[in-house]
Amino acid sequence: MTPTGIARALDDLLFDPLPDLAEAIDRHFAPEYRQRTNGVWSDHAGFAAHMAALRGLVRSGHIEVHDELRDGRRYADRHTVTITRHDGHTSRTEVYLFAEFASDGRFLRVEETTLLVEGHAKDAELGSVR
Repeated sequence: MTPTGIARALDDLLFDPLPDLAEAIDRHFAPEYRQRTNGVWSDHAGFAAHMAALRGLVRSGHIEVHDELRDGRRYADRHTVTITRHDGHTSRTEVYLFAEFASDGRFLRVEETTLLVEGHAKDAELGSVR
């Protein structure tokens, strides 16, 4: 399987979502998936809860990948996520991401740091909302 990438994953999860969140997560993330965002770890179930909460907040958005590097099972990128909430306000967050793929090409682990570039101060919490 060709390894996934963050743009494809976020499109399926949030911006052009598949009807079923579990299907979208399974497509891009291994069952043993773990994620650390701004120093806080989540397991697969915590990540699923995070995505469900974001789906409830996000009306539309897009991702712009500025830098991307793949080296075997390692992956790194710098991207900006722009979202528009259902209430109409927009925010932009820059993300620095380091990851490892499982042998089947899905994300096994992601460690990321986020920086709010534009939006309300409360938007800085979007990376960990549940």
